[in-house]
Amino acid sequence: MFASVLAGLLVAGCTQGYAQPQAAGDQPAIAGGKTAEPPRPTDVKLASGDPRQSGGVIAAGGADAVYNYGPSVMLDHGQTRMWWCSQYGGAGPAGDDILYARAQSIDGPFTGPGGGIPAAVFSGAPGQFDGMHTCDPSVLRVGSTYYLYYTGAAGDHALGNAIGLATSPDGVHWTRAAGGRPILGPSHDVHRANVYGAGQPSVVYLDGWFYLMFTDTTGRAAGWNGAGQFLLRSRDPAFGSGAQALDVGGFVPVASTSAPRARSVVDGFSADLMWVGALAAFVVAHETDGGTTLTFWTADFTEHPFQPVLIPGPWKEGPGLVRRADGHAPLSSADPCDRVPFDVVRATTLGGAGAPTDLRHFGLDLLGSRACGNPGRVAATFDGVTMPSPERTMDLVRAGRRVRIDRRSVAAMLAGELLEKAPPAVAVLPVAARLRPGAEAVQAPGGFGLLLDDRRLWRVPDAGIVAANGSAAHPVTAAQWNAYPRGASLG
Repeated sequence: MFASVLAGLLVAGCTQGYAQPQAAGDQPAIAGGKTAEPPRPTDVKLASGDPRQSGGVIAAGGADAVYNYGPSVMLDHGQTRMWWCSQYGGAGPAGDDILYARAQSIDGPFTGPGGGIPAAVFSGAPGQFDGMHTCDPSVLRVGSTYYLYYTGAAGDHALGNAIGLATSPDGVHWTRAAGGRPILGPSHDVHRANVYGAGQPSVVYLDGWFYLMFTDTTGRAAGWNGAGQFLLRSRDPAFGSGAQALDVGGFVPVASTSAPRARSVVDGFSADLMWVGALAAFVVAHETDGGTTLTFWTADFTEHPFQPVLIPGPWKEGPGLVRRADGHAPLSSADPCDRVPFDVVRATTLGGAGAPTDLRHFGLDLLGSRACGNPGRVAATFDGVTMPSPERTMDLVRAGRRVRIDRRSVAAMLAGELLEKAPPAVAVLPVAARLRPGAEAVQAPGGFGLLLDDRRLWRVPDAGIVAANGSAAHPVTAAQWNAYPRGASLG
């Protein structure tokens, strides 16, 4: 699975920047009030500091695991959780397995759910599209549901790779979604020597959209060697309806996920995607000559707001960005208003049969973000973050406002990140409403919602949130759902 996609084909590296960004406080808000602000400069050079790396290997499978690569790293409920591609002889059919481990910090040690060696939590399903290989995980948590996007293949045949989806209540026990069928396969726009097909997914959840970035060596806009990263988005996590593809003119509706691949966002393989609220930008992490290059895009993927930045060091495959549960960048514990941490895990050496292994951590901070420069910037920076309120409840920042939530467990489920202390800058955001235990809940074909004390309907991601709040959803028609005064989405 690994050798056919990389084929030793890379792009030139980019140099690290050290100058302060210019007029970074003019970045437009993405979340909430959509505050109108002057356009910001593009291609700004960012300063960097606090370079870091682990002292050695932070995670590896058991003794029979000859390789470890393709990590997905999540900061979730006070732990660092990681899923990656390996192979255990007794886990399932011969082929790739997805391993899972957790640690108290990014530098490990990472252990399985009950301690000891990492556990194989997802393997091939004989007779299905992923009968032999399950690899390249990208994991999100939205509300109370974990989503695992992965590369699957029935065997080692050409063009056998496609992308599948599984869901879980805990990130350990997984159930295949979409009837066990792939949610995305090769487009077959072009026939190239690299016959890998479609795979290596990376997914971000932003403003109700699932953004799916992936490799497709058969895509029209891929390079001569098959390198390229394509983007789809949908409000459906399985991409079964409402899918849009990134084209040369922006996102356009497509009839299926196999629509022609007209535009690639970076020339590379095995990349990772993250939304950075403090910079109001997406970042694509991909390997280049000197390490991991961070390439920045505006929210609509029309411009590069910042110059590329390099996280230097050795690598053989990767990287996996350290992300929040929703795929967003975590806040800096030292200074969330000025620093943005970027950390990656990547395979650094070769193991048996020349496969990548030895997962290590590398990172740095980008400085001078001015992320609290005005209310719009504060809203974007802290969107999806929950923290204690002055009333011994929890505040969740959504859509440029704070929602006061009585139950800490509910706030944590809705949050991409939980802080133990509220940053002073958040006080500029108004309190919009309060969610009390047992609040009225409704269910319609479009989803679930809770009626807060402002008597507005605030959408929630799934039934797990409703139950955790001690509420019971009663069914309503689409017309009744649409008649409610609406708040924003809580997740």
